[in-house]
This record gives sequence, structure tokens and C-alpha cells, in this order.
Amino acid sequence: MPQNQATHKTNGKAVSADKLDFDLLPGLIGYQLRLTQLAIFNDFGKSLSDQAISPGRFGVLALIGANPGLTQSRLAQATHLDRSTMVAVIDQLEARNLVERRAAPNDRRSNALWLTEAGRKMLRMMKQRVKTHETHIASALGEEDAARLIGMLSRIRSHLQQSVSG
Repeated sequence: MPQNQATHKTNGKAVSADKLDFDLLPGLIGYQLRLTQLAIFNDFGKSLSDQAISPGRFGVLALIGANPGLTQSRLAQATHLDRSTMVAVIDQLEARNLVERRAAPNDRRSNALWLTEAGRKMLRMMKQRVKTHETHIASALGEEDAARLIGMLSRIRSHLQQSVSG
């Protein structure tokens, strides 16, 4: 074994760092989902690298764009973020002149969210790139398998949410 390769003992045998035993991890749904999420987020970052926006921020912009006047509280629920995290996210988007807060028409204690003209323009452009990004991801599966995967992931999520709440 070359001297620059690290080794350690596992069950009495030497294991090279480049031949790591992943034990049961590769067969775990959660492990594969996490690795896939990392790869997808990395590809997303490349697709929108000049915009300096994360998948989560894109999702927030898409929700506000599709639901003008959405309250911060409802947006926090929809994105599964706590209210303080949502405040920070909106602060960042507002600082970039993509989102504006206005008093909610039915409750002046709440903020309603609207895309600015710059936010609408940026979202239109990003949607096109995200569609291309999604096509790239789905090309590994084909249309039927991609639709089936989305359905399976949705069933897993629903099952887990029901088991927590019920």
C-alpha cells in the first residue's frame, strides 16, 4: 500500500481510506435520499450560480409569486420553517429588492408579501433555468419513472406525516 494512503483497523483487518465500508448505509432510503438531495442541490447551484440563490429561497420566491399578498406566517407553514427563520429569509430577499412587505389588508399586525418588479423578472428567468435543471435530473429516469418517483416520495412523506400527527 502506498505510504500516502491512510489505513485503520476494522474488525482486525486494515482498511484503506479509499475503500471505505459503508455498512448498511447504501441500502437505506434516507441515506440515498440525502446523497441525492446533495447532488440535486449542487446541480441547482450550478444552474443558478450567477443568481446566488438557494433552492429554498427559490421556493419562497415561487410561492410569493404564485400567491401575492401571502402572509409571512402562512409562508412559514408552507415551507416548514419557523417564524424567526422566515423573518431572516424575507429580510434577505427584501435587501436584494426582490420582495416587499406590506401590511396585510385583513390584519394590520401581519405582513403580506409581494414580489417587486425585480423579483418578478428574476423569478421568470429562474423558472426557465429550474425547468432545465429538472429536465436534467429527470433524464436519468425518463418521464414515467420520474412521475413514479415523485408519487413514491409523496407517499413516503404523507405516511411519515400521518404517523407523527396520528
